[in-house]
Amino acid sequence: MGKEQKTNAMRILDREKISYKTIRYECGEFIDGLHTAQITGAPVGQSFKTLVLRGKTGQYYVFVIPVADEVDLKAAARAVGEKSVELLPVKEITAVTGYVRGGCSPLGMKKTFPAVLQKDAASFDTVYISGGRIGITIALAPDDLIRAAHAHYADVVRK
Repeated sequence: MGKEQKTNAMRILDREKISYKTIRYECGEFIDGLHTAQITGAPVGQSFKTLVLRGKTGQYYVFVIPVADEVDLKAAARAVGEKSVELLPVKEITAVTGYVRGGCSPLGMKKTFPAVLQKDAASFDTVYISGGRIGITIALAPDDLIRAAHAHYADVVRK
């Protein structure tokens, strides 16, 4: 059997000596986080998606929120000290992050952007995020994700 192909996200976790597990699944194209959780068997409530937003200043931000939730743009702007933020158009995701839609991990983007993890994640032992490629999910402790992504917790989902 060949050596496991590492993604940038996995390399960062390895370098930081952070324990994680990978879950691989068959998928040829984009599927949303809810379907990914169903395919992998990861609990939906502990499965998180990565969104990239642009602030009024032009700065990019990474928000990691539960797959079943929507980002609250006003709360997100407050969490990063911006007047307003907007979702990055899908056509710009690869150019800004180096990742494709559906495989965008909060770790290992082209540049490190300020990151926010939805505060509810702190209540779990394990969270599930994209592994940096369609077909790979990473399971790790939320505090380890905070450390690796240089992120902070905030309440940024629509209630």
